Amino acid sequence: MEGFLVALVVSFGVIFVAELGDKSQLMALTFATRFKPMPVLIGITVATAVVHLASVAIGYGLGAALPTEWISLLAGVAFLGFGAWTLRGDTLTEEERRKAEKSSKSATVAVGVAFFLAELGDKTMLATITLATQYGWFGTWIGSTVGMVAADALAILVGRLLGRKLPEKTVRYGAAILFAICGLWLILEAGSQLT
Repeated sequence: MEGFLVALVVSFGVIFVAELGDKSQLMALTFATRFKPMPVLIGITVATAVVHLASVAIGYGLGAALPTEWISLLAGVAFLGFGAWTLRGDTLTEEERRKAEKSSKSATVAVGVAFFLAELGDKTMLATITLATQYGWFGTWIGSTVGMVAADALAILVGRLLGRKLPEKTVRYGAAILFAICGLWLILEAGSQLT
């Protein structure tokens, strides 16, 4: 039990700090300005749990990293597309608006897929792999997942507050800029890894 607690506490602290100011935290803030908080949090939690489970499996079992440069590049291009889509804006009919308010499934899936792609090869994934080589896999998995979700929950809270206080046009432009920043960040990271 002692090894589990050490892995839990260390991985929580390392990943929480690593996530502060990270592109995925900016993504959480951005998604929170567009969607309700719970679907965003669920999408982030599921994606993080899956990526970090793979990370601890790699770190604990194989001690090797996935070649993620191309995945990061594709995710970066996807985020540039998200930014353009956000900038263009969407209009909903009254019926679509009612459906969107009732169902949060599509928001959860969109956030989950985006986070999954963004986290592959990210510093928090690499940090989790490294931690899993030194500590037990289960404690590292739980601690790193909870640490990242806690940091991103802060961003969701900030995103919701901004979304209520700012005009819709400002939120749309801000979200588009943040998506573009995330996309360029991923592309630059991939480029530096490919060279």
